[in-house]
Amino acid sequence: GHGVMPSIVCSVGEVLNMGYVIAREKVTSTFKIQNTSTLTLRYSIQLDSLSSTRDKDQQRLPSFITSSLQRTEFVGTQNYNGLSVFSIFPTEGEILAGKSQDFIVTFSPDHESLYYSDRLKVVLFNKKIAHVIHLKGAARDHPMFVEGGIPLDVPIESLAGPLPMSSQAALKGEVQEPVKSILLVLEYIEGESSPVPAMTELKVGAIPTAQFASKNMEFSFDGLPLLQQKGFAIDFVKGTIKPGQVKCINVSWVPPADFRADDPLIETALLTLKGDIKESYQILFMAKVVSA
Repeated sequence: GHGVMPSIVCSVGEVLNMGYVIAREKVTSTFKIQNTSTLTLRYSIQLDSLSSTRDKDQQRLPSFITSSLQRTEFVGTQNYNGLSVFSIFPTEGEILAGKSQDFIVTFSPDHESLYYSDRLKVVLFNKKIAHVIHLKGAARDHPMFVEGGIPLDVPIESLAGPLPMSSQAALKGEVQEPVKSILLVLEYIEGESSPVPAMTELKVGAIPTAQFASKNMEFSFDGLPLLQQKGFAIDFVKGTIKPGQVKCINVSWVPPADFRADDPLIETALLTLKGDIKESYQILFMAKVVSA
């Protein structure tokens, strides 16, 4: 007889990020698996969120309580309605030798969260895990978002849900949500022959959606004069973003002449977004000098 090793090639690597979508809407993505072996492969697709051991796994302490600072949970936020936030079609079948199969991933969140995630496993002959994909996605109630830096929040959401916002604030078009905080860390390398500014970036985007009127979103920073005195520079301090567009905002830092290298520098600025509502983000800039 002949021993044959089953083998596949997947068009997606370790992560499939579905991006941002308006809550209660859905988006799809497609990936392909090719059978590169000489025999027919019988496959099944498994999601960690549907695992029979998931309830047992959830009894462990979350990583933000333990010593680990890494967000290692593959199964993140799930839908309130009990349905899987990620779904796959088809979930099982056969791929003939040399042939390919397309798979459709649907992301359909039912409430706002930045931490939707799951893990997809391609299993051959109900035994061999041939490929693993980390599925990620985020949902917003409003068609605008900011990402980058280190989010200063907890990746495990409360089952109580968000607090109701003031209807008066909504009528006046004021900020409806509490100010979110994002930490930007800039490390300037000292001792290099040709030093370069410390760099990081923020991304501001507008989600395309039929649910809201298709209009542009505006963003602007407040509190810039003090930032500039402390050596910070932002390449776009205000601008307009069309639906479906993402703007990268580069932030750089060079230590000012009176900077003391033994103390990290922390400054704040307010980033305001104006779309169907007005939202504010507190951006914390932490800069420090490190040796080459």
